[in-house]
This record gives sequence, structure tokens and C-alpha cells, in this order.
Amino acid sequence: MHDNVFDRYRPGDSILHRLDPPLKVVVTVAFIISNVLLPDAAWLAFGLSWLLILASSQMAGLGIGYTTRRSVVALPFALAAITAIFSVPGNALADWHIGATPLTVTDAGLLRFASIMLRAWLSVQGAILLVATTRFPDLIHALEHLRLPKLLVTIIAFLYRYLFVLTDEVLRMLRARMARSAAMPGQQSGGSLLWRAKVTGNMVGQLFLRSYERSDRIYNAMLARGYTGQIRTLNPHVMKGRDWLFATLAAAAFTLLQIIGRM
Repeated sequence: MHDNVFDRYRPGDSILHRLDPPLKVVVTVAFIISNVLLPDAAWLAFGLSWLLILASSQMAGLGIGYTTRRSVVALPFALAAITAIFSVPGNALADWHIGATPLTVTDAGLLRFASIMLRAWLSVQGAILLVATTRFPDLIHALEHLRLPKLLVTIIAFLYRYLFVLTDEVLRMLRARMARSAAMPGQQSGGSLLWRAKVTGNMVGQLFLRSYERSDRIYNAMLARGYTGQIRTLNPHVMKGRDWLFATLAAAAFTLLQIIGRM
């Protein structure tokens, strides 16, 4: 059940699955930076970037629409850039007023907003593809190879690990509450809204204490099994010939996107 909730890795034996994890992290970051550097309204370049994602998803055996379906959930967060519609100078398309504040929609603002949405959408798809083709321990080990601060890598690893602990504690407390909340047929269990708020507050406090105690036990168990602050993996993480070829092709593709975006 936990894997379905948190772990987005999809086992496979494709070329993308077999690539060196640090290389996949670097290529994903380069893909995101490439989208950020594209000029506004570079529709052809944005379209080609999407085709790269679709082709990579198909190559990984995930299906051509795998990343597209899962990236839609991130689009509402990109709406934070909606102010670009009114703040970027350009030809006025519409004038609105909110009280005494005038809001002018410009053509340049619409292009900027649409470009930001596309950049965010494509970047999320790249991250989804990375997570779907790379095991989490390999991702953590890749971050260590790339010389990210050790403390930051450790925090990320423990945050992921303790999500499962937190979920277990929440499910146990919910089951205990349901077992103690009997109700007559046709009637709702519980009391007033204030009573429910009090019960919820008590549950949150208990969840914090129980999770803290359990995480301490888990950490002591890790120390007893030889944990030294470093995440270990069975994969050697050594660049091979196919990795260098993939890196070269990715660099050429991103360079070509920049050229096309500025034509």
C-alpha cells in the first residue's frame, strides 16, 4: 500500500532505467534549465521539448501519456504567475476594474503567462520521468555523487522514509477512533463541532508524540545495523559507454532547442 501512495518508481529494463542515476539527475536539471532559458512564445521549441518527454516515456515502457496525465495536478500551482497577464507592458486587450484598481490585460502578458505555464508543465513532466525510472535510494546516492550538502541529502532521505512511519501512525489512530465511535443506525457519531475540533487537536498531539518516539526507535535500529550517515546502494553508479552517448545526445538536443527557440 505504501508503494502505491509514495513510491512512483516503475520497474523496468529500458535504456532509461539502466542509465547512471547521477547522469539522469543532471540531464533532468539541464532539461528544466533549457525550458527556463527558452524565450517567451517559443512554441515550436516548447512542442519539441514535449515530444522529447513523450518519446522518453515511451522508451521507458511507461506509455506515451504517462507523464502528461500525472503532471496536470501541478498546473494549479503555476497559476501563481497569473499576475504576469496584468504586469507585463504591451498592447491592451481588455480593461477590468476591481474597486479603484485598474487591471489591463496585455498581449505580452498573455504570452508570458502561457510560456510560464508551459515551462512549469514540461519541467514537472521531466521530474516525473526521473522518479519513475530511478529508485529512490539511487536518487539519494546520485545526489551524494553530485556533491550536494550531506546534511541536505540526509534530510531528504529521512523525510521520505518517515512518511511511511507517519502514515502508519495515522492509520492506527483512525482505526482506533472508529472502533471507539459507535453510533446508532441512521445517526452520526460524535458531538458538536467544538468537540470534534478538540478530538482532532488531541489526535494531532498524540500523532506527534508517537511518531517522534517511533522514529527514535527506528534510528537506533539503523545504528545497530551499521548506519553511518550514508545511504548505500547495490548499483555501482559508474558511467558506461551508453551513458556518455546519452549525455552527448541530450546536450545536442538541448542546444538545438535553444537555437530553434531563438529563430
